[in-house]
Amino acid sequence: MNATTSKPVKSGNRSEAPGKKPAPTPPIPSLGAKPFLLIAGLVVVIDQITKGLVLANMPIYHSITVIPGFFNLTHIRNPGGAFGFMAAGSQGLRNLLFLGVSAIAMGLIVFFYRSTPKSHPVLASAMAMIFGGAVGNLIDRLRFGEVVDFLDMYVGAYHWPAFNVADSAITVGITVFIAHVVLGKMPD
Repeated sequence: MNATTSKPVKSGNRSEAPGKKPAPTPPIPSLGAKPFLLIAGLVVVIDQITKGLVLANMPIYHSITVIPGFFNLTHIRNPGGAFGFMAAGSQGLRNLLFLGVSAIAMGLIVFFYRSTPKSHPVLASAMAMIFGGAVGNLIDRLRFGEVVDFLDMYVGAYHWPAFNVADSAITVGITVFIAHVVLGKMPD
C-alpha cells in the first residue's frame, strides 16, 4: 500500500494487495515433440544403418584397421550393458534387467525433456540423443539378445571396450546433462 493513499501499489502487471497470493508463474514451454523425435530418430536410423552394414559385411570378430595404433572397426557382440557390464550373467536375467532399465530410463528421459525449457536447446538435444541411443540398443536386444558393437578405440595394447553409434549418442547426451547439472548452466 502506498502511504498516502489506500490503493494497492502496482508492481509490474500485478497488484500486490494484502492477503492475495501472486498469480502462479506459467509453465516454461519445452521445445515440443518434433525436435525430440527428429534427433532421437536420426540417432536410431544412423545407429541401425551402421550396425546393419557391420552385420552384412564383417564376420564376427573381424577387424579393419582405420587408424593404426588408435582406431579399428571390429565386429563384436555385447550381451552385457554399456562397456560389457553384466556380460557374464544369465541371459534371462540380463534381458529382464536391461528391458526394465531401458523402459524406466526412456520414461525419465521423456520427463526431463518435457521439463527442459526452450531456453536450453542443447540440453533438450542431449535428452533426445540419450533416448535415441537407448532405443537403438534396445532394438538390438530385442532382435539378437545382445548389442552389435564395432567402434574399437585403443592406444597400444590398451583397448577401450568396443561401442557403437547408440553408445556414442548416450555418452554425449549424458556428458551434456552432467555438465548442466554440475555447472548449473549450459556448456558452450
